[in-house]
Amino acid sequence: MIPTLLYIVIPFFIAWMLDLLLGDPACMPHPVVYFGKLISYGECRFNKGSHRKRKGALVAVALVLFVYLATRLFFHFCGIAIENHGYLSVSYFVYLFFSIYFIFSCLAGTTLIREVREVFFALDRSLDAGRTQVARIVGRDTSQLSAQEVRAAALETLSENLSDGVIAPMFWYLLLGVPGMMAYKMVNTLDSMIGYHTERYIDFGCVAARMDDVVNYIPARITAFLMVLGNGIIYPSNAHIVQHLKFVMKYGWKHASPNSGYPESALAGILNCRFGGPHYYFGEYFSKPYIGEYERELTTDDMRIAVRVNRISEVLMVIIVLIRYMGM
Repeated sequence: MIPTLLYIVIPFFIAWMLDLLLGDPACMPHPVVYFGKLISYGECRFNKGSHRKRKGALVAVALVLFVYLATRLFFHFCGIAIENHGYLSVSYFVYLFFSIYFIFSCLAGTTLIREVREVFFALDRSLDAGRTQVARIVGRDTSQLSAQEVRAAALETLSENLSDGVIAPMFWYLLLGVPGMMAYKMVNTLDSMIGYHTERYIDFGCVAARMDDVVNYIPARITAFLMVLGNGIIYPSNAHIVQHLKFVMKYGWKHASPNSGYPESALAGILNCRFGGPHYYFGEYFSKPYIGEYERELTTDDMRIAVRVNRISEVLMVIIVLIRYMGM
Protein backbone atom coordinates (compact mmCIF):
# COMPACT_ATOMS: atom_id res chain seq x y z
CA MET A 1 0.00 0.00 0.00
CA ILE A 2 2.80 2.44 0.91
CA PRO A 3 4.70 1.94 -2.39
CA THR A 4 1.47 2.44 -4.36
CA LEU A 5 0.78 5.63 -2.44
CA LEU A 6 4.29 6.99 -2.95
CA TYR A 7 4.83 5.84 -6.54
CA ILE A 8 1.38 6.30 -8.07
CA VAL A 9 -1.27 8.08 -5.99
CA ILE A 10 0.70 11.06 -4.67
CA PRO A 11 2.30 12.05 -8.03
CA PHE A 12 -1.03 11.68 -9.83
CA PHE A 13 -3.02 13.73 -7.32
CA ILE A 14 -0.40 16.52 -7.11
CA ALA A 15 -0.16 16.73 -10.91
CA TRP A 16 -3.94 16.89 -11.27
CA MET A 17 -4.16 19.65 -8.66
CA LEU A 18 -1.45 21.61 -10.47
CA ASP A 19 -3.40 21.37 -13.72
CA LEU A 20 -6.56 22.41 -11.89
CA LEU A 21 -4.84 25.48 -10.44
CA LEU A 22 -2.35 26.48 -13.16
CA GLY A 23 -3.25 24.98 -16.51
CA ASP A 24 -0.29 24.93 -18.91
CA PRO A 25 2.20 27.65 -17.88
CA ALA A 26 3.60 29.27 -21.03
CA CYS A 27 7.09 29.38 -19.53
CA MET A 28 7.26 25.61 -18.85
CA PRO A 29 9.05 23.38 -21.37
CA HIS A 30 6.41 20.97 -22.61
CA PRO A 31 7.06 17.39 -23.85
CA VAL A 32 4.50 17.89 -26.65
CA VAL A 33 6.75 20.58 -28.14
CA TYR A 34 9.54 18.02 -28.44
CA PHE A 35 7.10 15.40 -29.69
CA GLY A 36 6.13 17.86 -32.39
CA LYS A 37 9.74 18.40 -33.42
CA LEU A 38 10.30 14.65 -33.72
CA ILE A 39 7.13 14.27 -35.79
CA SER A 40 8.06 17.22 -38.02
CA TYR A 41 11.49 15.74 -38.63
CA GLY A 42 10.01 12.34 -39.51
CA GLU A 43 7.38 13.91 -41.76
CA CYS A 44 9.87 16.09 -43.64
CA ARG A 45 12.32 13.23 -44.00
CA PHE A 46 9.94 10.45 -45.07
CA ASN A 47 6.72 11.98 -46.44
CA LYS A 48 7.89 11.95 -50.04
CA GLY A 49 8.37 9.53 -52.88
CA SER A 50 6.65 6.14 -52.93
CA HIS A 51 5.36 3.90 -50.11
CA ARG A 52 4.27 6.87 -48.01
CA LYS A 53 1.70 4.85 -46.07
CA ARG A 54 4.32 2.32 -45.04
CA LYS A 55 6.85 4.99 -44.13
CA GLY A 56 4.24 6.92 -42.14
CA ALA A 57 3.32 3.75 -40.26
CA LEU A 58 6.96 3.07 -39.36
CA VAL A 59 7.48 6.64 -38.17
CA ALA A 60 4.31 6.60 -36.04
CA VAL A 61 4.97 3.20 -34.45
CA ALA A 62 8.66 3.98 -33.85
CA LEU A 63 7.92 7.28 -32.11
CA VAL A 64 5.21 5.81 -29.85
CA LEU A 65 7.42 2.88 -28.88
CA PHE A 66 10.37 5.18 -28.31
CA VAL A 67 8.41 7.40 -25.92
CA TYR A 68 6.90 4.45 -24.03
CA LEU A 69 10.17 2.52 -23.66
CA ALA A 70 12.29 5.58 -22.83
CA THR A 71 9.87 6.67 -20.10
CA ARG A 72 9.55 3.14 -18.75
CA LEU A 73 13.32 2.67 -18.71
CA PHE A 74 13.86 5.98 -16.94
CA PHE A 75 11.42 5.14 -14.15
CA HIS A 76 12.79 1.58 -13.94
CA PHE A 77 16.25 2.91 -13.08
CA CYS A 78 14.71 5.41 -10.68
CA GLY A 79 12.98 2.49 -8.95
CA ILE A 80 16.25 0.57 -8.63
CA ALA A 81 17.93 3.64 -7.12
CA ILE A 82 15.07 4.09 -4.64
CA GLU A 83 15.31 0.44 -3.58
CA ASN A 84 19.01 0.95 -2.87
CA HIS A 85 18.77 4.28 -1.10
CA GLY A 86 15.24 4.47 0.36
CA TYR A 87 12.24 6.77 -0.02
CA LEU A 88 13.97 9.73 1.61
CA SER A 89 16.79 9.69 -0.92
CA VAL A 90 17.41 12.06 -3.80
CA SER A 91 16.37 9.23 -6.11
CA TYR A 92 12.79 9.26 -4.85
CA PHE A 93 12.47 13.01 -5.20
CA VAL A 94 13.83 12.80 -8.76
CA TYR A 95 11.22 10.12 -9.46
CA LEU A 96 8.51 12.24 -7.81
CA PHE A 97 9.48 15.38 -9.72
CA PHE A 98 9.45 13.75 -13.14
CA SER A 99 6.29 11.75 -12.43
CA ILE A 100 4.45 14.95 -11.51
CA TYR A 101 5.96 16.83 -14.44
CA PHE A 102 5.00 14.19 -17.02
CA ILE A 103 1.49 13.65 -15.66
CA PHE A 104 0.90 17.40 -15.36
CA SER A 105 2.06 17.92 -18.96
CA CYS A 106 -0.39 15.28 -20.22
CA LEU A 107 -3.45 16.94 -18.66
CA ALA A 108 -5.11 19.89 -20.39
CA GLY A 109 -8.41 20.42 -18.62
CA THR A 110 -7.93 23.91 -17.21
CA THR A 111 -6.18 25.40 -20.24
CA LEU A 112 -8.94 24.28 -22.57
CA ILE A 113 -11.68 25.65 -20.32
CA ARG A 114 -9.88 29.00 -20.21
CA GLU A 115 -9.61 29.06 -24.00
CA VAL A 116 -13.30 28.26 -24.48
CA ARG A 117 -14.33 30.94 -21.99
CA GLU A 118 -12.18 33.44 -23.88
CA VAL A 119 -14.00 32.56 -27.12
CA PHE A 120 -17.34 33.51 -25.61
CA PHE A 121 -15.94 36.66 -23.99
CA ALA A 122 -14.29 37.66 -27.30
CA LEU A 123 -17.63 37.28 -29.08
CA ASP A 124 -19.09 39.78 -26.64
CA ARG A 125 -16.59 42.28 -28.08
CA SER A 126 -16.95 41.44 -31.77
CA LEU A 127 -17.47 38.60 -34.23
CA ASP A 128 -13.95 39.01 -35.62
CA ALA A 129 -12.49 38.73 -32.12
CA GLY A 130 -14.48 35.54 -31.55
CA ARG A 131 -13.30 34.05 -34.85
CA THR A 132 -9.68 34.87 -34.01
CA GLN A 133 -9.98 33.37 -30.54
CA VAL A 134 -11.68 30.14 -31.63
CA ALA A 135 -9.00 29.63 -34.29
CA ARG A 136 -6.59 28.96 -31.41
CA ILE A 137 -8.38 25.75 -30.48
CA VAL A 138 -9.89 24.36 -33.72
CA GLY A 139 -8.33 23.17 -36.97
CA ARG A 140 -11.06 24.44 -39.27
CA ASP A 141 -11.20 27.69 -41.23
CA THR A 142 -12.88 30.23 -38.92
CA SER A 143 -12.80 33.32 -41.15
CA GLN A 144 -16.39 32.92 -42.36
CA LEU A 145 -18.04 31.46 -39.25
CA SER A 146 -21.14 33.10 -37.82
CA ALA A 147 -21.37 33.88 -34.09
CA GLN A 148 -23.49 30.74 -33.64
CA GLU A 149 -20.91 28.62 -35.47
CA VAL A 150 -18.08 30.07 -33.37
CA ARG A 151 -19.89 29.15 -30.14
CA ALA A 152 -20.72 25.68 -31.45
CA ALA A 153 -17.10 25.10 -32.53
CA ALA A 154 -15.83 26.08 -29.09
CA LEU A 155 -18.28 23.79 -27.28
CA GLU A 156 -17.60 20.89 -29.66
CA THR A 157 -13.89 21.29 -28.97
CA LEU A 158 -14.51 21.47 -25.23
CA SER A 159 -16.34 18.14 -25.25
CA GLU A 160 -13.90 16.40 -27.62
CA ASN A 161 -10.88 17.52 -25.68
CA LEU A 162 -12.37 16.50 -22.35
CA SER A 163 -11.72 13.02 -23.73
CA ASP A 164 -8.39 13.72 -25.48
CA GLY A 165 -6.96 16.08 -22.87
CA VAL A 166 -8.22 14.65 -19.58
CA ILE A 167 -10.14 11.36 -19.52
CA ALA A 168 -8.02 9.44 -22.06
CA PRO A 169 -4.66 10.34 -20.44
CA MET A 170 -6.06 9.31 -17.06
CA PHE A 171 -7.41 6.08 -18.58
CA TRP A 172 -3.98 5.16 -19.95
CA TYR A 173 -2.39 6.10 -16.63
CA LEU A 174 -4.83 3.69 -15.05
CA LEU A 175 -3.66 0.90 -17.37
CA LEU A 176 0.04 1.57 -18.01
CA GLY A 177 1.17 4.29 -15.62
CA VAL A 178 3.21 7.30 -16.71
CA PRO A 179 4.80 5.51 -19.72
CA GLY A 180 1.33 4.69 -21.05
CA MET A 181 0.19 8.24 -20.50
CA MET A 182 3.19 9.64 -22.38
CA ALA A 183 2.78 7.14 -25.23
CA TYR A 184 -0.87 8.18 -25.51
CA LYS A 185 0.19 11.82 -25.74
CA MET A 186 2.55 10.98 -28.60
CA VAL A 187 -0.27 9.18 -30.45
CA ASN A 188 -2.53 12.19 -29.88
CA THR A 189 0.15 14.60 -31.13
CA LEU A 190 0.79 12.46 -34.21
CA ASP A 191 -2.90 12.56 -35.05
CA SER A 192 -3.18 16.31 -34.53
CA MET A 193 -0.20 16.97 -36.81
CA ILE A 194 -0.41 14.38 -39.61
CA GLY A 195 -3.77 12.65 -39.11
CA TYR A 196 -5.79 14.97 -41.36
CA HIS A 197 -7.39 13.54 -44.51
CA THR A 198 -5.75 16.10 -46.76
CA GLU A 199 -3.72 15.36 -49.89
CA ARG A 200 -0.44 15.83 -48.02
CA TYR A 201 -1.27 13.47 -45.14
CA ILE A 202 -3.85 11.06 -46.59
CA ASP A 203 -1.25 8.28 -46.93
CA PHE A 204 1.56 9.27 -44.58
CA GLY A 205 -0.76 10.02 -41.64
CA CYS A 206 -3.17 7.13 -42.22
CA VAL A 207 -1.77 4.80 -39.55
CA ALA A 208 -1.29 7.65 -37.07
CA ALA A 209 -4.98 8.53 -37.42
CA ARG A 210 -6.03 4.88 -36.98
CA MET A 211 -3.81 4.56 -33.89
CA ASP A 212 -5.54 7.59 -32.40
CA ASP A 213 -8.93 6.04 -33.14
CA VAL A 214 -7.92 2.85 -31.31
CA VAL A 215 -6.42 4.43 -28.18
CA ASN A 216 -9.41 6.78 -27.81
CA TYR A 217 -12.14 4.23 -28.47
CA ILE A 218 -12.86 3.31 -24.84
CA PRO A 219 -11.97 6.71 -23.27
CA ALA A 220 -14.37 8.57 -25.60
CA ARG A 221 -17.28 6.41 -24.50
CA ILE A 222 -16.27 6.66 -20.84
CA THR A 223 -16.16 10.44 -21.29
CA ALA A 224 -19.71 10.52 -22.68
CA PHE A 225 -20.98 8.39 -19.79
CA LEU A 226 -19.22 10.55 -17.18
CA MET A 227 -20.64 13.72 -18.77
CA VAL A 228 -24.19 12.36 -18.59
CA LEU A 229 -23.66 11.13 -15.03
CA GLY A 230 -21.99 14.37 -13.96
CA ASN A 231 -24.80 16.43 -15.44
CA GLY A 232 -27.26 14.39 -13.38
CA ILE A 233 -25.24 15.12 -10.23
CA ILE A 234 -24.96 18.89 -10.64
CA TYR A 235 -28.32 19.44 -12.39
CA PRO A 236 -30.79 16.99 -10.80
CA SER A 237 -33.72 18.66 -12.56
CA ASN A 238 -32.07 17.77 -15.89
CA ALA A 239 -30.99 14.29 -14.76
CA HIS A 240 -32.56 12.39 -17.65
CA ILE A 241 -29.68 9.94 -17.63
CA VAL A 242 -31.35 7.16 -19.59
CA GLN A 243 -32.70 9.58 -22.23
CA HIS A 244 -29.31 11.27 -22.56
CA LEU A 245 -27.53 7.93 -22.94
CA LYS A 246 -30.03 6.96 -25.65
CA PHE A 247 -29.27 10.29 -27.35
CA VAL A 248 -25.54 9.47 -27.22
CA MET A 249 -26.14 6.04 -28.72
CA LYS A 250 -28.27 7.58 -31.47
CA TYR A 251 -25.86 10.34 -32.50
CA GLY A 252 -22.45 9.27 -31.20
CA TRP A 253 -21.58 7.33 -34.35
CA LYS A 254 -22.77 10.12 -36.67
CA HIS A 255 -19.38 11.74 -36.89
CA ALA A 256 -16.41 11.50 -39.22
CA SER A 257 -14.41 10.32 -36.21
CA PRO A 258 -15.39 7.02 -34.56
CA ASN A 259 -14.83 8.64 -31.16
CA SER A 260 -15.37 12.41 -31.15
CA GLY A 261 -19.11 12.06 -31.71
CA TYR A 262 -19.68 10.46 -28.31
CA PRO A 263 -18.60 13.32 -26.02
CA GLU A 264 -20.05 15.80 -28.54
CA SER A 265 -23.41 14.06 -28.52
CA ALA A 266 -23.35 13.87 -24.73
CA LEU A 267 -22.98 17.66 -24.54
CA ALA A 268 -25.51 18.25 -27.33
CA GLY A 269 -28.04 16.15 -25.41
CA ILE A 270 -27.34 17.95 -22.14
CA LEU A 271 -27.68 21.39 -23.78
CA ASN A 272 -30.52 20.28 -26.09
CA CYS A 273 -28.75 21.77 -29.13
CA ARG A 274 -27.20 20.73 -32.44
CA PHE A 275 -23.51 20.35 -33.27
CA GLY A 276 -21.63 19.29 -36.39
CA GLY A 277 -22.28 20.13 -40.01
CA PRO A 278 -19.91 20.85 -42.92
CA HIS A 279 -16.68 22.78 -42.37
CA TYR A 280 -13.44 23.76 -44.11
CA TYR A 281 -10.17 22.26 -42.81
CA PHE A 282 -6.91 23.61 -44.26
CA GLY A 283 -8.79 24.90 -47.30
CA GLU A 284 -10.57 21.60 -48.00
CA TYR A 285 -14.33 21.11 -47.61
CA PHE A 286 -15.49 18.31 -45.31
CA SER A 287 -19.13 17.28 -45.07
CA LYS A 288 -19.82 16.36 -41.44
CA PRO A 289 -23.21 15.10 -40.26
CA TYR A 290 -25.20 16.96 -37.64
CA ILE A 291 -25.39 15.74 -34.04
CA GLY A 292 -28.80 16.52 -32.60
CA GLU A 293 -31.86 18.05 -34.21
CA TYR A 294 -32.74 21.16 -32.22
CA GLU A 295 -30.93 24.10 -33.81
CA ARG A 296 -31.11 26.93 -31.28
CA GLU A 297 -28.98 29.93 -30.42
CA LEU A 298 -26.15 29.04 -28.05
CA THR A 299 -25.39 31.41 -25.18
CA THR A 300 -22.78 32.12 -22.54
CA ASP A 301 -24.97 30.23 -20.06
CA ASP A 302 -24.53 27.13 -22.23
CA MET A 303 -20.78 27.58 -21.97
CA ARG A 304 -21.00 27.78 -18.17
CA ILE A 305 -23.07 24.58 -18.04
CA ALA A 306 -20.58 22.82 -20.33
CA VAL A 307 -17.65 23.91 -18.16
CA ARG A 308 -19.36 22.58 -15.01
CA VAL A 309 -20.10 19.29 -16.73
CA ASN A 310 -16.46 19.05 -17.82
CA ARG A 311 -15.24 19.67 -14.30
CA ILE A 312 -17.51 17.13 -12.61
CA SER A 313 -16.62 14.54 -15.28
CA GLU A 314 -12.94 15.17 -14.58
CA VAL A 315 -13.47 14.76 -10.82
CA LEU A 316 -15.36 11.50 -11.37
CA MET A 317 -12.46 10.12 -13.42
CA VAL A 318 -9.95 11.17 -10.76
CA ILE A 319 -12.03 9.30 -8.18
CA ILE A 320 -12.00 6.20 -10.39
CA VAL A 321 -8.20 6.34 -10.69
CA LEU A 322 -7.73 6.83 -6.94
CA ILE A 323 -10.14 4.02 -6.05
CA ARG A 324 -8.36 1.71 -8.48
CA TYR A 325 -4.93 2.32 -6.98
CA MET A 326 -5.91 2.81 -3.34
CA GLY A 327 -7.60 -0.60 -3.53
CA MET A 328 -4.41 -2.36 -4.62
